[in-house]
Amino acid sequence: MELRHLRYFVAVARHLSFTAAAESLGVAQPPLSQQIRDLEAEIGTALFERTTRRVALTRAGIDFLAQALAILEKSGEAMARARAIGAGAAGIVNVGLTGSMLAGPLGRAIRDFAVAYPDVDLRIHEMSPDRQIAMLKAGQTDISFLRSPPPDADLVSVRAWRETVTLVLPKSHRLAPTAVIELADLSQERFVFLRLSDSLFAKHLWACCVEAGFVPDITHEVVEAASLTSLVAAGLGIAIIPEFVARLAHADVVYRPVAGKTISADVHALWVGERAGPLIGNFLALVRSEA
Repeated sequence: MELRHLRYFVAVARHLSFTAAAESLGVAQPPLSQQIRDLEAEIGTALFERTTRRVALTRAGIDFLAQALAILEKSGEAMARARAIGAGAAGIVNVGLTGSMLAGPLGRAIRDFAVAYPDVDLRIHEMSPDRQIAMLKAGQTDISFLRSPPPDADLVSVRAWRETVTLVLPKSHRLAPTAVIELADLSQERFVFLRLSDSLFAKHLWACCVEAGFVPDITHEVVEAASLTSLVAAGLGIAIIPEFVARLAHADVVYRPVAGKTISADVHALWVGERAGPLIGNFLALVRSEA
């Protein structure tokens, strides 16, 4: 049995005339009659009562009509959803990120994407940078957002938005009145840092300090950049954080730009190349438009 058989049957059932049904379908009457006979033979019972004067549904035909209509409706819905998924307008997107990413363009993009693509289920997975890579490769997420992504032949990486860094100091810090601070002036300070063991971005910041002439004295390490501000406010050290994270203002700290060489905190989108598709493309396009 094919969907064609169901469409032919429904047309005859609605018109109760093989001639009228054939005209509505744009087919000749003899092939239509043969298709209905084939359908009845496959089912094993008559669906129509035929006389020289009238065509009527049998009791089996009445029940089969309801089932056929439901099947055709479901098949139509399935085809429409498949087309929407193919166009990137429906489906599921699993996004890996660290929570601090939501302070920048990504947070706005997630909100706007939900409005623009209501049939897409966008699922957010907050995790450490190294875990993001593992989840991408395992197929548990579709796209991730990282600063300083690792080189990996299995992954496609494109810059999602540009970002630099800012310093976070306690309000009472000796350098708090300074408008712009040289990194070299922080050589005697204690730092709170992103965890070096699983963040290439943290290693990048550490290398920038070494380039400025000192090895940072790190007292505490955390996974989330947003947590650094709270540690600074608690007096545990100073911090270098991405500029958009500084928008999560804290009353007990001040934020100051770093003088001299710009320290990059650019965010990159990553995905497994062979799994790219319209859904990922549509989401990334919106993220980049928000930057």
